[in-house]
Amino acid sequence: MNLKSLLIAIGTLVVLVLIWNMLFTVHETQRAILLRFGAVQHADLQPGLHWKLPIADEVKKFNGKVLTVDAPPERYFTSEQKPLMVDSFAKWRIGDVERYYTSTSGDESRARDLLKERVSEGLRNQISRRDMHEVISGERDQLMLELTTSLNEVMAREMGVRVIDVRVKRIDLPAEVEDAVYQRMNSAREIEAKQYRASGDEKAIGIRADADRQVTVIKAEAYREAEEIRGTGDAESAQIYATAFNKDPEFYAFYRRVTAYSKVFSGKEDQLVLDPDSDFFRYLKTGGR
Repeated sequence: MNLKSLLIAIGTLVVLVLIWNMLFTVHETQRAILLRFGAVQHADLQPGLHWKLPIADEVKKFNGKVLTVDAPPERYFTSEQKPLMVDSFAKWRIGDVERYYTSTSGDESRARDLLKERVSEGLRNQISRRDMHEVISGERDQLMLELTTSLNEVMAREMGVRVIDVRVKRIDLPAEVEDAVYQRMNSAREIEAKQYRASGDEKAIGIRADADRQVTVIKAEAYREAEEIRGTGDAESAQIYATAFNKDPEFYAFYRRVTAYSKVFSGKEDQLVLDPDSDFFRYLKTGGR
């Protein structure tokens, strides 16, 4: 290889290096800014292939995806001065690339820290204006909407960051008051249970008293009807006996005497001392004649 060929190869290599340093690509998931001698030349480069001046220009690329800031659980006080442990997170992304770079120097960790502070401050302000019921369930959605709106305005103005959403993952009572709250809840439930039991006992007593009354009335009615039926039967029986006696008094006397014999002489060891000429033995002697 002669000197001319070497110079051409070196020149070609230098040109390729210069072209390589002049070209750069911005992906769809990135946000980029072009600096010329440290000053902002292009604030928001679109995705695609771009040119820059070697040495003079510098490209800063940032994550353009939706990012998450997971804030640590913190203690907040409601309008009733009741403490709550709130665990929250925020969804955000870069909105104004130039403002984001000038306020954070493109440091994502710094942006996260600043956003955590703003989320904590916003939650403190929102929770302090509401009672415990409103924070936990009553106005929770409204609280998150107001916090997201106000935080988005502040972060867009100060850091060029767009806050997409702020959510509460969990709300707990502090450990030192949790036991007291549970005891108070248990006491309230015990009082309610006793009220239900007392109401049930009162109804049970009324039901039993009504059942006893109905049993007494039914027995009295049944006894009355039984006595009426028994009385009617006795009357009919007496009437039948009287009619039969009037039809044949002698046969009726004979029947009664035979019945008496069967009852008197039913036991082998029974003894009866009577005059043999007594009228009791009349039918045993002459057949009743």
